[in-house]
Amino acid sequence: MPTPSLWIGASPIVLASKSASRRALLAGVGLPFEVEPAGIDERGVEEALTQRGDAGDGLALALARAKALAVSARRPQALTLGADQTLTLDGQAMHKAPTRAAAAAALQAMSGRTHRLASAFALARDGAILAEDSDSADMTMRALDAAQIARYLDIAGPAVLASVGAYQIEGLGAHLFETISGDYATILGLPMLKLLAALRGLGLLAL
Repeated sequence: MPTPSLWIGASPIVLASKSASRRALLAGVGLPFEVEPAGIDERGVEEALTQRGDAGDGLALALARAKALAVSARRPQALTLGADQTLTLDGQAMHKAPTRAAAAAALQAMSGRTHRLASAFALARDGAILAEDSDSADMTMRALDAAQIARYLDIAGPAVLASVGAYQIEGLGAHLFETISGDYATILGLPMLKLLAALRGLGLLAL
């Protein structure tokens, strides 16, 4: 007897992102997917949005949309999923730190304060957006002194340069926080409940 499946789409989702956390989230909820990074000019999209004064949820959504459409142009028959996440502190977007010193500076800026993570997704097929949405979470970091930041950077190693904010909440980064307010999947970079609702709306899930 065949194993029942949640997914009733004709082919797997094409994830336009190389994020390990997004791959893990999709696998965890039983969605079949392939990976094809979009390769877009993210800074170009960001500069255009920032000039219009939107560096938060709108930027994450614009980047997700651009990724989905870029891959959809190459694979028009596939359902493509673009996703992105932005971090803002006092309304200003932060980026991945290129060096340990930059990571230390970012952590010092966030120390004892609350920053916002905005995560968004967009689904596309045949070069058109079928559904999109976003969510956000507020992250309050512990007050950290220079010695604590240096110790964290020593223990975490080069991995701090791979994530915006110089932390991965699912790993050693959890030690840096006092409180968080928001959905865990959103914090990891994909608003899963909203994505599943969109897929159900498109008639692609059996549950």
